[in-house]
Amino acid sequence: MRLILPEARLNDPDVEAHIGGINSAMQSYLDGGVFQTLPESLIYIERTQSDGKVRHGLIGMVDLEQYDFTPGSGALIRATEGTVLSRIPPRVKVRQDAPIELPHVMLLIDDPDRTVIEPLTAGSGEMERLYDFDLQQGGGHLAGWRLTAAQTDGVAAALAGLCTPGEMEKKYGLKDAAPLLFAVGDGNHSLATAKQCYENLKKVTPESRWASLPARYALVEVVNNHDDALQFEPIHRVVFGVEPEKLLEAFKASHPGAYEGRGDGHVIAYTYAGHTGYVTVPEPRMQLAVGTLQAFLDEYIKDHGGEVDYIHGDEVTDELGNKPGNIGFKLPAMGKEQLFKTVMADGVLPRKTFSMGHAQDKRYYVEARKIK
Repeated sequence: MRLILPEARLNDPDVEAHIGGINSAMQSYLDGGVFQTLPESLIYIERTQSDGKVRHGLIGMVDLEQYDFTPGSGALIRATEGTVLSRIPPRVKVRQDAPIELPHVMLLIDDPDRTVIEPLTAGSGEMERLYDFDLQQGGGHLAGWRLTAAQTDGVAAALAGLCTPGEMEKKYGLKDAAPLLFAVGDGNHSLATAKQCYENLKKVTPESRWASLPARYALVEVVNNHDDALQFEPIHRVVFGVEPEKLLEAFKASHPGAYEGRGDGHVIAYTYAGHTGYVTVPEPRMQLAVGTLQAFLDEYIKDHGGEVDYIHGDEVTDELGNKPGNIGFKLPAMGKEQLFKTVMADGVLPRKTFSMGHAQDKRYYVEARKIK
């Protein structure tokens, strides 16, 4: 709690004092030997979630030269949703003078044959066990092991294998596309902040020294998109301060051929003032239903007013959508197999497309890394 700034405090009037206190606590922990240092390491982790399922991960650092959050980028590491640039500067203030990072970034790999992380499960007996304890606040359990040198080499070879033209063609039908190795599943703005801090340092550092800057790298957890414990949940929309019937008619009018009821195409459920139903958009232009809806809502609210909020859970969406002047839209869950294909085809997903599990199942702040 002394080493992180909660998101809710980012714009506090006394945020500078909070940040100063955090940086001092970090330095005192470093000076006092609180941290155990593991140079040149990868850590295999098993996270028992609140639902009892075990998620398998790999903690290591990535090169920020290989990351780009620009939509349509051909970088090896890409954002999965639009990055809100205004959210980066306050986070830069937190990171720029910090001696260590405690990340919650989760990167996903598209590894249907389970070649990278899963072999480590059987090999954990060869590793040094680093920790094994229950997490607080209903967060389940966490265990971590340090990979051997041979296992580290095996991971590197398997990751390289995911980037070959043959793999790109097999998975996406795209032989000549720039390979996408890591897609950001969680912590997009934290990774973008790390990138910005590194870019700022490059401006005042000779190019010959860029490779040795600790800030060039960021600590992340890597999880296989095909891990059985990883669940994608949809994020619904509720629009406030509108006339629901007019908005619905405008939505159908904006997509020729759209009709009431469920059919082939993008099917979106709605609720308002005692009414429920579905709209089907046949032959949609976008890959995902959330893209079809969000593009329309952005234009409609700009022209007619209103406000949209992003809601987790069907019941809350229906409850809010039923109130006067509101309409709720429930979106289908995105299939995990659609994630990488959509980022490759559309550049990024629409904002707030999916959530990876419940709050207590996200990463806890356990591993740190020196960035100075």
